[in-house]
Amino acid sequence: MTFLSLVACGSGQGSQDGGASDEGKAAHVQGKPLSKADLEQAAITGTDLDDYEVERQLATSPASTRTAEPADCTPVAQALGGSSGFAAVARTGRLVSPKRHGHGVSMILSSYRAQDAALVIQAFRTAAKRCETFKDVRAEFRYDEAALQPDPGYGDESVSLRLTQLAADTENEEPVRVPYTVMAVRRGATVAMFTEFESPRASGGKAAAVVPEVIVKTQLNKLGGPTASK
Repeated sequence: MTFLSLVACGSGQGSQDGGASDEGKAAHVQGKPLSKADLEQAAITGTDLDDYEVERQLATSPASTRTAEPADCTPVAQALGGSSGFAAVARTGRLVSPKRHGHGVSMILSSYRAQDAALVIQAFRTAAKRCETFKDVRAEFRYDEAALQPDPGYGDESVSLRLTQLAADTENEEPVRVPYTVMAVRRGATVAMFTEFESPRASGGKAAAVVPEVIVKTQLNKLGGPTASK
């Protein structure tokens, strides 16, 4: 049995310590796009989370060119890759893995022009409401049981979607069902995309994937301002 995880996008060397500068935080809260250097400083590190290890992860732009069938679902396919259809000013990625056991959470931080950051969330939310099943054209994965979750209430606005990836099984005719969760959180002009999946071997493909709250809140704290919108 084999399946591919879109979470494991590729990682580089381990994290570097350092917190976001006051100037970077101020720029973010005011809605100005953060630079690449500011994003790197604001991204969580292993020293921020006692029970997790943090590695750099590639945060390139190919995910922004993903398409879906039907086309209205394209923003969801892009969000699964940590991106959107809007041009980012800068981006950086991290893979946050529990030290004991479990899968790592993929996190992509992207800064946008202020008006585009809000549109990223709007497009993802609209697609998440409409798309119960779709195909990621480039990755050739199908997804079903997509269900928009109640607003998590993070940052300035947030969206959470649960869905199931249908991955090829080389031994059986039935596909392997891999539960996924993708969450987008906007803080000013920065959007954080979190993606998590649940091992089908451990859950039988039925347990929901969950993005740990501590990871989201710790990242928002480093970006500055309140962690919740309500």
